[in-house]
Amino acid sequence: MLATLVDSYNLVDPECFYEPKLDGIRALADFSPDGPRVRLFSRNGNEKTAQFPGIARALSKLGAKIGQAVLLDGEIVAVDEAGQPLGFEDLQPRIASAALQGGATLRQGGAGESRDTLFVFDVLRIGDEDLRPYPLVQRRLRLSQIMGSNDPRHLVRTVEFSIGDGRTLYDNAVAQRQEGIVIKRAESRYLDGQRSADWSKVKLTLTQEFVIAGWTEPRGARTGIGALLLGTNDDNGVLRFVGGVGSGLDETMLNALFQRFLSTKTTICPFESTPETEQPAQWVTPTLWAQIRFSQWTTSGHLRHPVFLGLREDLEAPRIRPRGKPGATQPKPQSTHVGIQALIDGLWALEQSRQPGAFRLAEGVTLEVSNLHKVFWPELGFTKGDLLRYCAAVSPALLPVVADRPLVMKRFPDGIDGEAFYQHRAPEPLPAGARAASLAGDDVPARLVGGELFTLLYMAQLGSISQDPWFSRVFQPDAVDFVALDLDPMDGVPFSAVNDVARWIHDLLVAFQIPSFPKTSGASGLHIFIPIAPGTRYESGRLFAQLLSTVVARRHPGVATVERTVAARGKTVYIDYLQNIEGKTLACAYSARASRFAGASTPLTWEEVHAGVDPHEFTIATLPQRLAQRGDLWAATRQVQHQVDLGEAVQRLSRGSGT
Repeated sequence: MLATLVDSYNLVDPECFYEPKLDGIRALADFSPDGPRVRLFSRNGNEKTAQFPGIARALSKLGAKIGQAVLLDGEIVAVDEAGQPLGFEDLQPRIASAALQGGATLRQGGAGESRDTLFVFDVLRIGDEDLRPYPLVQRRLRLSQIMGSNDPRHLVRTVEFSIGDGRTLYDNAVAQRQEGIVIKRAESRYLDGQRSADWSKVKLTLTQEFVIAGWTEPRGARTGIGALLLGTNDDNGVLRFVGGVGSGLDETMLNALFQRFLSTKTTICPFESTPETEQPAQWVTPTLWAQIRFSQWTTSGHLRHPVFLGLREDLEAPRIRPRGKPGATQPKPQSTHVGIQALIDGLWALEQSRQPGAFRLAEGVTLEVSNLHKVFWPELGFTKGDLLRYCAAVSPALLPVVADRPLVMKRFPDGIDGEAFYQHRAPEPLPAGARAASLAGDDVPARLVGGELFTLLYMAQLGSISQDPWFSRVFQPDAVDFVALDLDPMDGVPFSAVNDVARWIHDLLVAFQIPSFPKTSGASGLHIFIPIAPGTRYESGRLFAQLLSTVVARRHPGVATVERTVAARGKTVYIDYLQNIEGKTLACAYSARASRFAGASTPLTWEEVHAGVDPHEFTIATLPQRLAQRGDLWAATRQVQHQVDLGEAVQRLSRGSGT
């Protein structure tokens, strides 16, 4: 839930809570006593657990003390030695490295770690009890019951607040030059991801995030960068120049930014019109946000007295309309190592030259590519270059799907008509930029692990068309995140029958209040995914999938089947629940496929499925545009509120289906 910025407000209201507006990173903390499991997420869904290990350990201890699973909402803030909140610039040294290296862990421990503190202001779940529908005053009461002491030395604390009178808190915020205050209605319910007038924020200083679109050449003693060129984008993706900033940038940040900019440099000015600058300007593909403090706006729409406070790694990369292409759109990317459009343009130019080449994706990470002109889909003329450009275009949505998951490669080095082979083992030596992991009890020495742009493109360069991740992740390989049903039509069965079976499964799940998410397989079928509670074992997931599939097959025996013998299936749609076994894989959401029509596994809404879909409409040529228009539909599968307790679901399904 997000607060609405207001200009007018009342500091004395018996129906309101007043809090300081902390200047850090908004975070959800999900933890439980079993393990104990701890996960920290930013407001746009990026995992932050490894980046703040001190907070994670504190949450682990809190989870053991509470004895139940808990979901908290709060803000990660830097504090001084007395435990008092500082500004975003004081948190910046802890996150700058991760921002410049694509989210890598900044540190695992050591001196200074305790300066990162999670200030909690809401509780959304305790055990199986969803508290979001409760009024804020009740949620605060429950929060006080589980948090205990609010010692300033603790790394997890409740935020300071007052009820009915915010004047003292406001005066303190002014005196301490804090960012502002937040005013919340005592009766407000928690609305996921929504900005509500029930929560108001009052800013005391002018700070804002701006897009970095280039830099000016230095003068005097500086090297590399003189000033950053900043912009703000409107709802249509048009980037408007607001000025440059040089104050607040130290040599370490200047050098790090300069190295980063070398991989995203472009000759095209991203602004709607090229601004005049005192020194020669260089341009970059806009992928980074900067937090800027300034005194006021000038009449020309520029910043007065701007000061660089830090990079905003927790924000999604900006959606910018390419200059000179009215109405053009791009997928809305998350933070990535390299400018996506610049990479796509470079791959296209290299394919036309029919020469090998290399792209520097990050410091010490270089992607070498070759034979981009080789045709992979003969009937369509799509090339290996088309595959790499597609992977780059959808990578902001695809990478979170495969993050931390072991990958199986099915390689088509000569395209879909050539000989294909599976590769489970990670290449040796492992190239810089790729990640591999050895799993306990696995007969494969090491497997590639998803989540990095380099790995995605490196696999495509090797001829691996699809992305086939495990249902579990490397840090808990025997526990699954999903149950999946693979709807596979037998030869001669029309796709309308697949739609029918999917609708029947959906109707059954809705009846028992079980959330689910459909997608095309990218070939001839549909996949239905059901997010499940953390810690669920593969065997439990498979049994649930078997029960669900059997119920549908028994109700519609002429159309759906769970028969394992191909000859016994006849002209039906096979509901394959046996994919829910450790080591088995399905092509993931947004994955390209080696189908004749160059299909792409495309997330759908249930409304689309009930209306009837044609899988041939969803290809590597059409999915990037759909992603730009519809957004990342698959992101909802990672939201905590959709995770299903299989024990309860099986009981409901068994009672209601008569099995």
